[in-house]
Amino acid sequence: MKFARVKSLARIIARHPWSSLRDASLISGFMAFAVLIAWRYDIFAFLKALADPQRAISPPEAVLLAVLFVGCVYAFIARRLAEQRRDAANENNLECEMHRLRELAMQDPLTRLPNRRALLAGLEGATAACSSGGFRHAFFILDLNGFKRVNDLYGHTVGDHVLQAVAERFRRVARPSDLLARLGGDEFAVLSFDVDRSAALAIGNRFAGALSNAILTDGYLHDVGVAIGAALMPDDGATGEAIVQNADLAMYRAKAQEGSALAFFDRAIDGPEVAREAAG
Repeated sequence: MKFARVKSLARIIARHPWSSLRDASLISGFMAFAVLIAWRYDIFAFLKALADPQRAISPPEAVLLAVLFVGCVYAFIARRLAEQRRDAANENNLECEMHRLRELAMQDPLTRLPNRRALLAGLEGATAACSSGGFRHAFFILDLNGFKRVNDLYGHTVGDHVLQAVAERFRRVARPSDLLARLGGDEFAVLSFDVDRSAALAIGNRFAGALSNAILTDGYLHDVGVAIGAALMPDDGATGEAIVQNADLAMYRAKAQEGSALAFFDRAIDGPEVAREAAG
């Protein structure tokens, strides 16, 4: 245990050689100065006394020197330990800051939801799990209906408040295991883990129902609906790119319907031409 402490102290000194050397020099100088004071500044008598084998240190001198020595050693070690604590605190602060920056890089600043980057990372992991372990997941794209009218009539500030209210409603209906994200603009997405088609249908309907009532913000009521396109993994795609594309195609079909609607990807009817017609 003592050897480990000595090694730890040696590592601290190695990390801070200049401050350790400075402290050692100051302590040595202080001790030399204290001894010289004790001998009334007569350094030659002091050296001669040290060379005399008959010279005996008196008890008060021994106590004084011992106290000075222990105090100096304690001060030296205490400063090294303080440097170690400061280094640990700096490393911890740096790690916390890096963690915060990583979270910000994966977070939408307006709604505080995960952003597109976080969603794509989760989707990549979900598709890998499907291919290796036989898991089934569902992916939803949610595109708001009527949101452009809010921006046009009331401005982008009110539009931002509506988006925040929508995000909060989506949070309330999402399962704890769901990955709810904002893709950008008025588009959101949900990745639901370990669900079959019937469970995915129930989840999608909950998100559609979340906007069944008007949103009150800034003194105005805003009727905003949502078109939801759903794709199942691995049935509707083996890669994240394919799943996003197919859910997007289903979303365009849902958007062509009246009010809020949910549509699942169907290879028999969904295709690029459907998306172009809905977009037009």
